[in-house]
Amino acid sequence: MTLELYQLRSFAAVADTGHLTRAAERLHLSQPALSAHIRALEDELGVRLFERTASGMTLTRAGQELLQHARGIISAAEQMRRAAQAMRGALSGRLRIGSVSDPEFIRLGDFLGRAVERYPQLALELHQEMSGAALEAVRDGTLDASFYFGATPERGIAALALSEVVYRVAGPAAWRARIEHADWGTLAALPWILTPSTSTHNRLVHTLFGEHGVEPSKVVEADNETVISNLIESGVGLSLLREDLALAKQAAGEVCVWQPARLSTTLWFIYRAERQGDPLIAALREMLEQTWHGAPAAAPELAGVPRSR
Repeated sequence: MTLELYQLRSFAAVADTGHLTRAAERLHLSQPALSAHIRALEDELGVRLFERTASGMTLTRAGQELLQHARGIISAAEQMRRAAQAMRGALSGRLRIGSVSDPEFIRLGDFLGRAVERYPQLALELHQEMSGAALEAVRDGTLDASFYFGATPERGIAALALSEVVYRVAGPAAWRARIEHADWGTLAALPWILTPSTSTHNRLVHTLFGEHGVEPSKVVEADNETVISNLIESGVGLSLLREDLALAKQAAGEVCVWQPARLSTTLWFIYRAERQGDPLIAALREMLEQTWHGAPAAAPELAGVPRSR
């Protein structure tokens, strides 16, 4: 049996996207060439990997089981190639990185500046995502790594903790008297600005009120922190803002902050645990440690496994 690495990459790309056209675009192949890769791999393995439907490509049961093996082979081959590059002192490659929140807050410019200076042949492709979507994209391989807000990610995802992030409930400045002494039920009944359900921001709001047996009203959905801030200032409704933004805007008379609530979550850098030995991922960890903590990178740690300190 002869398995070609390019066939396995084609298999993984179609599984990730669920569509031949999108997978072909990702791999910079023609659709007929990609189809030929999949057919050849199915012939070699003697099993059908996908069910072809009008809406796309769906993994068969055999395809689901073999995909994990394919990913392991692809990952091992990439790690071998990059280890050889590191030995030559010329680390290179392309990584797809998910970005969340505003660039200044996650220190994106500082991080990228260090990476470009230290590894000039390393190409980073940035994708702005909501936290929930970023986690899913790392899980399915669409992103190599990502910044992420939320609770400790599940097993199988390696996570480097960067910073605690605190949120406050903020409302229009003109609502100060209206919300200053409001109880949870009164606050929940007011208009709210919520992010999509896949976001950590949304989960924080529902957790906050769920603990008190109420649910917030929703009048507007927004997926951008700047937009949310502007909507609050414009009198549209209440929402969560990062504490640094909320307090600064309150001092400027642009919003008011409801004092009883103060929620915290964590900013992580996440990637698949199986890639923790990847020299490119190790290079990113090194740059992030320097950016956030001013120290060399520690040994990779899996989500859910505490540091020994």
